[in-house]
Amino acid sequence: MEGVLRQIAALDKKPKLLLHSCCAPCSSAVLERIADHFELIVFYYNPNIEPAEECRVRFQELQKLIRLTGREGEISLIEGAYENDRFHEAVRGLEHLPEGGERCTRCFELRLGRTAETARDMGMDYIATTLTISPLKDAERLNAIGSRAARTCGVKWLWSDFKKKDGYRRSCELSREYGLYRQDYCGCIYSRAQRHDTATGGMGK
Repeated sequence: MEGVLRQIAALDKKPKLLLHSCCAPCSSAVLERIADHFELIVFYYNPNIEPAEECRVRFQELQKLIRLTGREGEISLIEGAYENDRFHEAVRGLEHLPEGGERCTRCFELRLGRTAETARDMGMDYIATTLTISPLKDAERLNAIGSRAARTCGVKWLWSDFKKKDGYRRSCELSREYGLYRQDYCGCIYSRAQRHDTATGGMGK
């Protein structure tokens, strides 16, 4: 990513990037890292998040984050449709698998595929995701999925591992500074149940 950013810095005009955002805390350090290099539109598309009220709260926190950064005039935010049925369709038969397995791969494919399609339709140059900032997410897998989706839709994928260079630690610092809500599960009902079972020693099963 660093090489790409250096190349972009030498251009006369900033390229347009559609940034898939999973939540405000993860987005905080990513926006700080790349906002100066792109014409940036943040895309909130997370049909995996349940309940729907939780998905709404996370979007509102993202609105709050952009406002608090003082970059409202520079960073746009759009909300994708809440296609929860598509998520359940994508992961059917994989509900029992632990977090981090094939179910998550299908979820990433759905979200990054929609991001690439949206970027193509909007005439964007690049796509990327904030998901690689999480220490619980496999950046190599996300980059492979994202690059395939981007290639299919004729846009470029910004390879990243935002957790590097203390990216995750910085996201925690900024979350505290801005008073952001930090959820305790990734998003889907299966990861939520798994976290609950872990916290209760399996008593929730």
